[in-house]
Order: sequence, then C-alpha cells, then structure tokens
Amino acid sequence: MNKVFNLLGLMQRAGKLVTGEDLIVKNLKNKKIKLLIIAKDCGANTKKKLEDKSNFYKIENVTFSTVEQISAAIGRDNRVAVGITDDGFIKKFKQLLKEGGRQ
Repeated sequence: MNKVFNLLGLMQRAGKLVTGEDLIVKNLKNKKIKLLIIAKDCGANTKKKLEDKSNFYKIENVTFSTVEQISAAIGRDNRVAVGITDDGFIKKFKQLLKEGGRQ
C-alpha cells in the first residue's frame, strides 16, 4: 500500500484533495470531487452521511484504509475522508488499488 499512500501525499501537495467534512459536502454539491475516499474506521454516522451525499450527487465513493493511515499520508490530523478532484490522479489511484498498492 506504500504507493497508494505516496500518491495521496502527492495529491495533497498538488492541491487535488479536498479534506474536512463540510468542504467535502460543499464540493460534492459543486461536482468538483470526482472520487470520494472514506476511511474504513470512520464513525457510522459520518460514513452514512458521506456515502448518501456522494450517491445522491452520483459521485463514486470507495472505502479504503484507516483514519490514521490516510491522515499520515496527507500530513493532516484526523481525516476520515478525502475527495479527489483530478481525473489523472483518480485513474492512477484505481490502478494502484487493483495492483495491491505496491510496485
């Protein structure tokens, strides 16, 4: 999974990630987020809210990793979800997930 976490860090530095529940919901409405990543261990209410919002706005969401690992990868504290806004990064992210995240 190292490659996937490195890619998340790169996306953060490139400004292609949206973090924070309120900003994520706002950007889902604006259709700026194209893929939503939700941590496996986030709270049930938060997970349901984010999944419902992304499904309502027809934006794909995936459950991936833990809050701790996602937060460490992007250099922020306590991030339960991140939204990716760039198609190229989304394509690479999905490819790395299929390959198991290592190369």
